[in-house]
Amino acid sequence: EARAHILEGLRIALDHIDAIIHVIRSSATSDIAKGKLMSDYALSDKQAQAILDMRLVRLTGLERDKIEDEYQGLMAQITELKDILANPKRVDEIIYNELLEIQAKYGDERRTELQAGGVTSLEDEDLIEEEDVIVTLTNNGYIKRVAATEFRAQNRGGRGVQGMGLNDDDYIDQLIGTSTHDTLLFFTSRGRVFRMKGYEIPEYGRTAKGIPVINLLGKLEDSENIQKVVAVRGDASESNDFLFFVTRNGVVKRTPVREFGNIRTNGLKALTLRDEDELNSVIITNGEENIFIGTHTGYSVSFKEAVVRSMGRSAAGVKGITLRDGDFVVGADVRHDDEEILVITENGFGKRTSVTEYPIKGRGGKGIKTANITEKNGPLVGIAVVHGEEDIMLTTDQGVMIRFTVESVSQTGRSTQGVRLMRLGDDAKVATFATVDAADEVGLVEDVVGGEALPAAPEAGVQPAEVTELLERALDDTNDVE
Repeated sequence: EARAHILEGLRIALDHIDAIIHVIRSSATSDIAKGKLMSDYALSDKQAQAILDMRLVRLTGLERDKIEDEYQGLMAQITELKDILANPKRVDEIIYNELLEIQAKYGDERRTELQAGGVTSLEDEDLIEEEDVIVTLTNNGYIKRVAATEFRAQNRGGRGVQGMGLNDDDYIDQLIGTSTHDTLLFFTSRGRVFRMKGYEIPEYGRTAKGIPVINLLGKLEDSENIQKVVAVRGDASESNDFLFFVTRNGVVKRTPVREFGNIRTNGLKALTLRDEDELNSVIITNGEENIFIGTHTGYSVSFKEAVVRSMGRSAAGVKGITLRDGDFVVGADVRHDDEEILVITENGFGKRTSVTEYPIKGRGGKGIKTANITEKNGPLVGIAVVHGEEDIMLTTDQGVMIRFTVESVSQTGRSTQGVRLMRLGDDAKVATFATVDAADEVGLVEDVVGGEALPAAPEAGVQPAEVTELLERALDDTNDVE
């Protein structure tokens, strides 16, 4: 009706176009012209304004016919709509036909799941996608979360990629492969423990430094720092597993995980440390595992977990290994008969050895040799028990990372030096390493030192890595120079 009203005014203007043009030309302003049109031709304000705004092209015969056709069509539509509004049966018929059209278009199976009972409450965790991540913690206490996909697998022996921006006096101390929904337990040098979800750790880019961990956990005491971070799946308060503690001086302790289910904001006491001792490793066990402990100078012990009785959080523990002068524990893990022991040294060498070469004895012994330590390969920085399908992320004290498959590391005996895993820059040392789930692909990775790309090995034939491995083992056996 509003549009028809305007068209009625335009029809009047076209019927008296000469007189209307004269009125417009003789008026001093548009307001005067509008007033004369309204008084002379009984037009409304909107009709008079539409005539003043009318373009001259509307004066052609074709445009006149368009205005007339539009007006007649509108009047017919107005008559039809008024009849519908006045006839309830017609309204019902239109609604019925529209519902049939909707049924034909959207009449598939219900997609919404209907559940009996009240509405389930949503927590922050329910809205966060679960994904595999790498949590890094530096020696100076900077922490960050990075998606595991940021690091693609590379052939061993490469330079690696820059994994973190670091200050001159800092290096990456711990790498934890975990999930955004896992619970992380932070154990300090004073024997306290803090708790945080994986997604609560801020996510940063691969080369970012991160955020001070004390900003997330609360105030730490003077000279207190984070010694170990452990990822726990599920609800800790309902777990039947144990936390197995190993200190730098070889003391061990076993405590149920459920005792760490409720941790206060200011932390909870996890164990009592003796003088000049600090926490080295915390392992999640089921109570019937076999424990493997490795030392800095290349010795190790294996014993059954059950020989260490379950203790409370405040207990100090018992002796797990008797250390030689100047030696200390560098790592501990759970071992099974079908697995291998991976050792990595400061100078970037490593090897795999079947666990069958490590007999299970009682706790407290001096241990047996697990690596031949020389000036070339350097002392051990850590040990891990592997299946052969994992990836290893190696980090230097200068912040350079490399990721490669465990399978690419040579399998040798206990008393060998191992093969080169990473080419180190001047004065660089391996600081730490972590095992993560295998990458989906092995591709080109930037060489941060030389700027060149390291290609993946060919799919068929003799692998270059195998040839390199044989050569390095031969050189190691003869103590030759590379």
